[in-house]
Amino acid sequence: MEDSGEQPGPQPPHPGDHRIRDGDFVVLKREDVFKAVQVQRRKKVTFEKQWFYLDNVIGHSYGTTFEVTSGGSLQPKKKKEEPTSETKEAGTDNRNIIDDGKSQKLTQDDIKALKDKGIKGEEIVQQLIENSTTFRDKTEFAQDKYIKKKKKKYEAIITVVKPSTRILSIMYYAREPGKINHMRYDTLAQMLTLGNIRAGNKMIVMETCAGLVLGAMMERMGGFGSIIQLYPGGGPVRAATACFGFPKSFLSGLYEFPLNKVDSLLNGTFSAEMLSSEPKDSALAEESNGTLEEEKQTSEQENEDGVAEAPEGNHPEEQETMEIISQDAELKEPKEGGSKKDYIQEKQRRQEEQRKRHLEAAALLSERNADGLIVASRFHPTPLLLSLLDFVAPSRPFVVYCQYKEPLLECYTKLRERGGVINLRLSETWLRNYQVLPDRSHPKLLMSGGGGYLLSGFTVAMDNLKADASLKLNSSTLESHKTEEPAAKKRKCPESDS
Repeated sequence: MEDSGEQPGPQPPHPGDHRIRDGDFVVLKREDVFKAVQVQRRKKVTFEKQWFYLDNVIGHSYGTTFEVTSGGSLQPKKKKEEPTSETKEAGTDNRNIIDDGKSQKLTQDDIKALKDKGIKGEEIVQQLIENSTTFRDKTEFAQDKYIKKKKKKYEAIITVVKPSTRILSIMYYAREPGKINHMRYDTLAQMLTLGNIRAGNKMIVMETCAGLVLGAMMERMGGFGSIIQLYPGGGPVRAATACFGFPKSFLSGLYEFPLNKVDSLLNGTFSAEMLSSEPKDSALAEESNGTLEEEKQTSEQENEDGVAEAPEGNHPEEQETMEIISQDAELKEPKEGGSKKDYIQEKQRRQEEQRKRHLEAAALLSERNADGLIVASRFHPTPLLLSLLDFVAPSRPFVVYCQYKEPLLECYTKLRERGGVINLRLSETWLRNYQVLPDRSHPKLLMSGGGGYLLSGFTVAMDNLKADASLKLNSSTLESHKTEEPAAKKRKCPESDS
């Protein structure tokens, strides 16, 4: 699931999909810290107190590890084989080691001088080990912990990986959980499984998780089938969806429809004039709002990067960063060489395309034969689910996510009263990470307190329910007649004896 580019799509994949190209969306990884960026030549990228250019990553395979050199250049790091025959000199325990700050002979000025000379971080770590008076007295585990800590501080090692649902969900949950409604990555995996997301489906999704749920569904469907996204406000927010870097063929089956037009679609009063009656500048306002929202996220992220990278003792997951890139930035304002008239014509063309896509989405929804429904929004789930279930065909799954349990309990009660659903289940997943190392495998001390709640079930035809209700009434009357017969027999028994 991680490498959606290598999955078969409507068009044959490019033979170089396993290699990084200019304009691709990638994820930078350092330890447990992630950042999503777009590869662009001569563009400075700041990540974990390091700045560099991504020019040299073009042409390399995904998963390649690079080292930041002088001038912000990235060079592939060669793996060095560590000698296995060498025995480490280590102590039996750490009881005699006193952390008084005098065990290290190198001062901060000496370390800064080494950096100015262009000495690599690996050599700096080696000199720190040689100039430490207590290193050889530490236990073997303590030595490994000391080396790992110094490498993280002085070695600028970065791995470029391909975006996937798992990586992006971990990145968002650790850095900005509020933008995805505090949805943990294992909860997202449960949603995809319970919702039976697969290629060829016709899915309906209503989410306010920055497009993360939408991107996960598109990745699993692999470009086959159709997805109808219902959005509130001016337009859909797909900041996380853009980080996946899907090809254009994946977008052909993606439709969007405004949430405020759903009631008219259910009542049968929806028409094309309702879309054309909107203000002409609505599409322009929607697009500008989306662009401004993405730019605001980018500026906020840059500010948070500077704040989060200041303390060194923060948890790695709290220091991860992401970068949202606006794809429509070139259309925000007319270019210097172009005229304002061309700019307006381009906007009108995009507005007309958006109107056509809305009509296509309305036609798909009117068929009322969707293969599933996914709801993960900050709004109350009850009115959303009760309205959107009418577009889902019978015997199809639906999944509703909410950060809190109480709204889903109310939704559960309303669904039981309404009928038309079976196998209702309200669940919460429990997650705890483990450290797996030789002789040191144990659960981590810190764990997530909660990743949200899921309400899942299946739709059934309402007419069959009414028939079942009448059958139940008939069966109850038969049972009442049967219960009367034994009573009559009991009255006859004493008469025969007398």
